[in-house]
Amino acid sequence: MYPFIRMAYAMAKCRKAPPLPVTGTHVSQHICWPWDLDIWVELNNGRTLTLYDLGRIPLAMRTGLIGPLRANRWGITVAGSSVRYRRRVRMFERFEMRSRCLGWDAKFLYMDQSMWRNGECTSQVLIRSAFTGKGGIVPPAEVLAAMGSHEASPALPAWVQAWIAADAERPWPPQP
Repeated sequence: MYPFIRMAYAMAKCRKAPPLPVTGTHVSQHICWPWDLDIWVELNNGRTLTLYDLGRIPLAMRTGLIGPLRANRWGITVAGSSVRYRRRVRMFERFEMRSRCLGWDAKFLYMDQSMWRNGECTSQVLIRSAFTGKGGIVPPAEVLAAMGSHEASPALPAWVQAWIAADAERPWPPQP
């Protein structure tokens, strides 16, 4: 089940947090609960992706993105991701999540999120998101303009550019 109560709490908590620039980092604290576990009694890989929502939505709130999305009836969707899992997170362990926007291109926004426990990174995800409207994908520059910003994207890190290039080579639809 989607963590609606945790999301409501995360959103309420970040309302008092100071605003962030578009490329600012939102840091949040979390606990691995029994319902987050897999049969190996550790944070489930699919649940990890769901919990990353708890960082992205508050990040969107703190950067001022939610208002323009609502005003224009736009949405935001995950259009791709690449995840690394490196350390286990066990029941009742606390972890910190760091969420930030790395930049954007003509079509997508790229976000980096990571979970940390005791100074070690447990997982990291690169998220490619698309803004959506009635006519399809809304260019990030148009969304930023609605936020009152006309800044150019920072240069995307080389590893993100390599991922974009590699993903473009992947056939779609998949071959049987």
